[in-house]
Amino acid sequence: MITELAKSYDTIEDPELIRSARVLAASLPVHLRQFLEEYRLEEPSALGVIAGLEIDESQLGPTPRHWRDSQYDSPALPQEIFFLLCGSLLGDVFGWATQQAGRIMHDVLPIQGHEHDEIGSNSLQHLSWHTEDAFHPCRGDYVALMCLKNPYDAATMVCDAADVDWSALDVDALFEAEFTQLPDNSHLPDYGMDDAGDPAVDLLRARSFELIRSWNDRPVKRPILSGDHESPYMALDPYHMKAEGWPARSLRAYEGLCRQIEANMKDVILRPGDCVFIDNFRAVHGRRSFRPRYDGSDRWLKRLNITRNIRGSRAWRPAADDRIIY
Repeated sequence: MITELAKSYDTIEDPELIRSARVLAASLPVHLRQFLEEYRLEEPSALGVIAGLEIDESQLGPTPRHWRDSQYDSPALPQEIFFLLCGSLLGDVFGWATQQAGRIMHDVLPIQGHEHDEIGSNSLQHLSWHTEDAFHPCRGDYVALMCLKNPYDAATMVCDAADVDWSALDVDALFEAEFTQLPDNSHLPDYGMDDAGDPAVDLLRARSFELIRSWNDRPVKRPILSGDHESPYMALDPYHMKAEGWPARSLRAYEGLCRQIEANMKDVILRPGDCVFIDNFRAVHGRRSFRPRYDGSDRWLKRLNITRNIRGSRAWRPAADDRIIY
């Protein structure tokens, strides 16, 4: 099925493919669909993993040097389609105008010049643990990763909220809107921009980047926790949080939570063919450092953002069926 679908499309970004993904996913094996539905509804874990997808690294060719080089004629299109269909069973896939030029499916790979930057394309330093897009009210419910290559077993770091001892923390303080979170670096023009060529799209993107700049200049106060007090959801990104001016109680509660998260962080090593779905409300994640080779063999992942409430971002999207948040 995947092979036949791959013959019909030039790119995973084809709007008709993305629009049809949930319908096409009905042809996936029943046990796979049941697994993802149970993961979505019952929240048994902050991680759901599908392993065993066939990856022939000799057919993939070299790891691209930059995400801009990977959209068309992708040798991984069959695997990308499988990943898209699985993700669509959890919700609606979407992209950001300010990330990777508004693509739906992102490439996660080391880029020369980013080695020490706090961004997913870095390598020689850890990617600090975080909630994906913690600063934004329309952040995804899930961030999903599919591994194509990982020759040096670079580990993804994950902490499940279920492993945190909430009884030892000041949960009430963490539910208060006293915490400022800045946009992360991946939404800045230096990292997420290219030449769209469409003046209307360029204008929308410029407005998006201006909004990001305004949030950097005037951070919005938000709570870290939400949902049930006994088993809360969390949203935090310590690298991009400003603690200046926080009430003393809020700061103590935040520091206590950070200590618990760091004590309960676990490494997950993705192998080629692994698809991992991280509950972005119940987990934080990051990545261990590694030494890139820049010889075509480097670690190469695909990434999807998935929301269970696409209508929640309607004010940010030009049309009801548009999947890009501006």
